[in-house]
Amino acid sequence: MVRDDLYITIPSFFRCPISLDIMKSPVSLSTGVTYDRSSIQRWLDNGNNTCPATMQILQTKEFVPNRTLQRLIQIWSDSVANRVESADSPATRTVPSPDQVVDSMKYLDGHGENCLDSLSRILYFAEESEENREFLAKLDGFVPSLVDLLDNVNGAVEMLERVVNALDAVLDKIEDREQLKKSMLKSHDNCLASLLLVLQQGGTGSKIGSARILRFIAVDPEAKYMIAEKEGLMSELLKSVAPVKDPALIENGLSCLIAISTPKRNKLKLVHIGAIKALSQLLSSSNSSTSVTEMVLKLLEAVSSTKEGRSEISEDPVCLPAVLQKVMKISMIATEHAVMILWTLCYLFRDQKAQEVVAMANGFTKFLILMQSNCSPTVRQMSADLLKIFRVNSKSCLSCYDTKTTHIMPF
Repeated sequence: MVRDDLYITIPSFFRCPISLDIMKSPVSLSTGVTYDRSSIQRWLDNGNNTCPATMQILQTKEFVPNRTLQRLIQIWSDSVANRVESADSPATRTVPSPDQVVDSMKYLDGHGENCLDSLSRILYFAEESEENREFLAKLDGFVPSLVDLLDNVNGAVEMLERVVNALDAVLDKIEDREQLKKSMLKSHDNCLASLLLVLQQGGTGSKIGSARILRFIAVDPEAKYMIAEKEGLMSELLKSVAPVKDPALIENGLSCLIAISTPKRNKLKLVHIGAIKALSQLLSSSNSSTSVTEMVLKLLEAVSSTKEGRSEISEDPVCLPAVLQKVMKISMIATEHAVMILWTLCYLFRDQKAQEVVAMANGFTKFLILMQSNCSPTVRQMSADLLKIFRVNSKSCLSCYDTKTTHIMPF
């Protein structure tokens, strides 16, 4: 039971201006005001063309995910849960001063309740402001202490979650990524094992934090190889991008996979652990945001540069039709990635199976329309190349239909 004297104040900017509830999926309009996705979507679906808070006429009804605010809300929610569980600890009820935070540092070298309380106090401090997070990032010994905890805590998921959340809170303020990478990937992989454990057993906020930390330290091929070679790590990241997962977790999981997938052998590993099927399901989901769709297509484009990836994409019954469906439907970025995938399979490597699938999905018409659109020179050239392929094959493709309809070809 929650104690009567434990008062939790919700930061006002965590509340949706429409529903006044804590935002689950914050998105920002062109006016800069942030709302919960479901609330602003209902507002727009009802025919409104203004920003509810400012009443300004919207130049566009598109909105973008506010990932920073989503992360802060999740960290705050996790911290509140920890404070409720530790209601007898006075340190969780008031925002500590910088001096108190410095004093808390001496407990970060242990593994008991004092360490947990100190991490909760530090997280509470970090949630208050950008200035506090910058103070922590520059505090001598703070980040190394967190890395040491990741390196030495064995199996204590609650402790690891708080360490991950604390490190994630200051991640954007850390200037020396190379140094953080070196300290986390030194001689053994205990830090990677800790992040993997959080991905497997932690809450949504700490899973997001783990994915963000991995992406942050993937600064060079060596780091990317080490991350990919940690048994189970890429598989767990792939599980985090299932359509049923939290939207912020999906975005951060995809972002991390993109960052570590640039080396060829990492792309091959992605293919071998079933990435094509997982990405196809996500691409076909009606709930995927623009940014998620763009990242899925970018990742598919990356694996299509391998023979194994092209084979899996061609054989998957969902993948290529879903890729073609996204052309000109999502964004210019999504269109470019989608066309690159189709061009790689159908034109560059002349994959017969891929050509048949795209032809049956009316790819010829899609490329013809794309050529007449306001696309980039690169997309226009790839579309022209694809038209050559399907112009040659169109009659043979059409011959497979049992129909008496006269087909007038546009060439």
